[in-house]
Amino acid sequence: MNRSFVIGGAGFIGSHLVDRLVQSGSVTIYDNLSIGKSEFIQSALDSGKASLIEADVLDLETLLRAMKGHQRVYHLAANPEARWGLENPRLDLEQGTIATWNVLEAMRRSKVPELVFASSGTVYGDTSNVCSEGDLGELPISLYGASKLAGEALVAAFVECFGIRAWIFRFGNVVGPRGTHGAALDFFKKLRATRGVELEVLGDGSQAKPYVHVTDCVDGILFVTEHADATLGVFNIAPSDSTSVRHIAEQCVRVSPFPNASVRYTGGDRGWPGDVPQSRLDGSRLAQLGWRPKNTSQQAIDRAIEELAREVFAP
Repeated sequence: MNRSFVIGGAGFIGSHLVDRLVQSGSVTIYDNLSIGKSEFIQSALDSGKASLIEADVLDLETLLRAMKGHQRVYHLAANPEARWGLENPRLDLEQGTIATWNVLEAMRRSKVPELVFASSGTVYGDTSNVCSEGDLGELPISLYGASKLAGEALVAAFVECFGIRAWIFRFGNVVGPRGTHGAALDFFKKLRATRGVELEVLGDGSQAKPYVHVTDCVDGILFVTEHADATLGVFNIAPSDSTSVRHIAEQCVRVSPFPNASVRYTGGDRGWPGDVPQSRLDGSRLAQLGWRPKNTSQQAIDRAIEELAREVFAP
């Protein structure tokens, strides 16, 4: 049977993935609902093809019992906001590195053979070069990125030592409806808090990154798991272009109920310590396999801003 186990399945990317997985099999959603929301997965639960286990990935024994009998684990649970690591430096160790070890150990002990691991372009470090999957010349500069790189290393070791098959995905900045974090959502919250008087933007607005719409992200994951044969595969999921923070701020003001709000930039080439101001991801490995995102970075973020505005400013 096609039984999927989605850790973080009530979150932003996870809930969109669950919506797709229930079309072809049964899904167990494992989520502590600290960030994820039950309403994100309600339609999947109502379909009768998904069930929710409300528990923490740091609880190894509960995770092990819940995971038994599944074919594939999708591990999307993590600290959703890199900046939070500045306030709690242990957060990414627990929610990233230790959580990933727990997932792998539960897989080993319960004999679940396949893993999809959600990593990040932050593993490439502070470089403006276009990075492909074989490029790790720079080390991460955020605790979030460090935990993702540690997680990738753990996955590779368990694949080699215990016969697990795994796909690692390094995402660009994923955006879209049900977003729980990110620049656009942050900007909307600031606009609402100031009643449109001012939008404060960290940095000088020149920061630019590739944005991938969540529908493309999920499409890419599912395409790879159906078409990639390697025991361990690493894939970037991101469009080839990038979008500046300045564009995102201006678009957020434009579509909000406060189109006359002023934008104030705090200055500097990055938003916070550990932020990578310029990043690009090379998606040619996935393109050679036969898949490209439908949306450019600009299309993805503009579409997501419209979708998030309807959620944030709903009457």
